Amino acid sequence: MKKVAYYITAHGYGHGTRSCDIINALIGKLPTIGRKVPIIVKTDLPLPFLAGRLPLDRITMIQGEFDVGLVQQDSIRVDLDASLRAVEEIYSREEELIQGEVEFIRQNGVGVVVADIPAIPLAAAKRAGVPAIAVGNFGWDWIYSDFVRHDPRWQIHVDKFREAYARTDLLIRIPFAEKMKAFPNKTDVPVLAKPGTNRRMEIADATEAESSKKWVLLSFTTLDWNSQALENIARLTGHEFFSVEPLEWKGSTVHCLDRDRFHFSDVVASCDIVLTKPGFGILSDCVANQKPILYADRENFLEYAVLVKCIEKYLRHAFIPVADLYAGNLETALDEIGTAPTPPETIPLGGAELAVEMILDVLRR
Repeated sequence: MKKVAYYITAHGYGHGTRSCDIINALIGKLPTIGRKVPIIVKTDLPLPFLAGRLPLDRITMIQGEFDVGLVQQDSIRVDLDASLRAVEEIYSREEELIQGEVEFIRQNGVGVVVADIPAIPLAAAKRAGVPAIAVGNFGWDWIYSDFVRHDPRWQIHVDKFREAYARTDLLIRIPFAEKMKAFPNKTDVPVLAKPGTNRRMEIADATEAESSKKWVLLSFTTLDWNSQALENIARLTGHEFFSVEPLEWKGSTVHCLDRDRFHFSDVVASCDIVLTKPGFGILSDCVANQKPILYADRENFLEYAVLVKCIEKYLRHAFIPVADLYAGNLETALDEIGTAPTPPETIPLGGAELAVEMILDVLRR
């Protein structure tokens, strides 16, 4: 059987989380040779992140960078100038990268390319004569279009992404999406994430956290809390606060959990409230686990408004200003989330399995 080559941007863990949901569903459907299945994953996401979500001994993992997304100052703030420099550097090697992937696709018996959602692998697939499938809830052409007013040099990259996306055979559009007009053929699927397992007592034993208190998960890759902010958090004695590696404040009252020991979706399932920036992955996990979300605003990211509309539809929620978040002034927002109303709508799960059927249908043609 020909192989699936799955390319994942390293812009954010949300892309990795949802890709892993689909890849795990694929593993269950594809034939095994020894222990391996015919799946090649190419990404520059950190290996420890992937090891907590995929059986790495069953697939082929290859390091590869094909886009940069946006360069973040931290989990909230974007560095637009650094982002443009990084995109320009990647696209200065565009032809070399495309041709390299054309050769890789042909030499490795790849039957379909799936990308979330870099354009270079999609362009390579079309040049190699292999079907190209995109997976996503936004395109980089759309995100970058908002930056042209900041610097007109963004326009050439908007055009490059649109051109590659326009030649894609299929877009599997996942929830919380913009219109994604560049893609000619789109099919919508439900939420990819699955509910985690409540491991509250195990986590309490491991951290000495009090299970009777309200548990708050700080879902950020980085969060710049100084000593005063941590003191403010420590005063909230009715709450226990948790982070997941690598986010840690040694000597603080925030409990840092080991990713290898506690799967992230299990941590979400075990906590009472999620404090985060709006992002696809955490929004999906909150929907799947029916957890209220306390969210801060996110600058220079067009997706923010789309995600907030979905938060308002599908989740109990409250908003925290960024200034309060960075200062550790959470008391008011935590009070608000405690009285947040039931969301007006629900959204189905099971999207990973439907996405796999579409991928396999293309692969078997």
